Amino acid sequence: MNRRDFLVATTTSSAVLALGGCNESNRKAIDYSKHPQPKESGEKHVNINKNKKSVVKLATSWPGSFPIMGTGVEKFAQRVKDISGGSLEIKIYPKNTLVPDLAVFDACSSGQIDAFHSGPYYWKGKNSAFSLYSGIPFGFSAEEINSWMLFGGGLELWREHYAKYNLHPFMGGNTNIQMGGWFRKEIQSLLDMNGLKMRIPGLGGEVFSKMGVNSVLLPAGEIYTSLERGVIDATEWVGPALDIKMGFYKVAPFYYSGWHEPGSILEVTFNKQFWNKLSYEHQGMIEVAANEMNSNMTYEFHYENIHALKKLKELNIEIRQFPQDVVEAGKKALKDVIDELNQKNGDFETVYKSIQNHLALSKEWSDASLRYFLNAR
Repeated sequence: MNRRDFLVATTTSSAVLALGGCNESNRKAIDYSKHPQPKESGEKHVNINKNKKSVVKLATSWPGSFPIMGTGVEKFAQRVKDISGGSLEIKIYPKNTLVPDLAVFDACSSGQIDAFHSGPYYWKGKNSAFSLYSGIPFGFSAEEINSWMLFGGGLELWREHYAKYNLHPFMGGNTNIQMGGWFRKEIQSLLDMNGLKMRIPGLGGEVFSKMGVNSVLLPAGEIYTSLERGVIDATEWVGPALDIKMGFYKVAPFYYSGWHEPGSILEVTFNKQFWNKLSYEHQGMIEVAANEMNSNMTYEFHYENIHALKKLKELNIEIRQFPQDVVEAGKKALKDVIDELNQKNGDFETVYKSIQNHLALSKEWSDASLRYFLNAR
């Protein structure tokens, strides 16, 4: 036997003996820290945060410690601080403390603030496509819009369009399915919608406008007093958990199930120049914490809504459903709105086509699985 054959035979025998020794009684963990790691191709990132602290100025569209949305952002900031070991701090400025609640987009775009937490449909005046990133009437549920964003190309489109405004967005929560709103008078038919003054944003507002409603956009702090004084006749907000805290039931006793916002995305968005200057590690920490906030807020809304619904029943608030002619008019109005915006805005057409493709497949799956299960349950 020559030297080469001897070495091969010896190595093979050693490997067999080693594998044979790896039984359940004497298996030992391998300490990979003692083994050199293979070099990876491409860009190599190193930790550059030692002894360096970064501070983020983040403004919100909500009052300080506002339930779920406001407190969710506070938890997000604390999470970032914890996982960064204090090297990354997010300072939160509730609405109107640094900039007005609906001015956060422009303030972040210009670099006045570093980040904001709000909802994409508030900025449809900048680009009608932005309303689609929150969701659409009769459209995505929370689960469906998250899947489209993360795996169906939605997030890439969103970032491409926001980049034109020097912004870099993340999903920052989901309200889950929203209710149809509080009305001072009962809605018995489509005729009762004609001429109503209603606070409702986004595509839902445009759809309701097509149905004869005078839709208006009001910040949270002005809704109750406007409803109480008759400045508006109706308002949608979110769902039982937040609606009951706003006290709408005291001045508008007719509460309706909804279809205008079945799963609305909230956003935590950064000034793009500021974002690019952050270290790779800090960017990763923010992404992890934002994903956690997105899921936690979605589930917290569900948890709080089911308990708030019980309180509404104790207050003798009956959950109503819109008459069928209102629902059918809403579907027709949505088609008209989509057709008009598709013709006016190429960005809108591109995003809506992506949504339509994803939603068509999702509907088939939901019909085969979730709808069957809910009916059976």
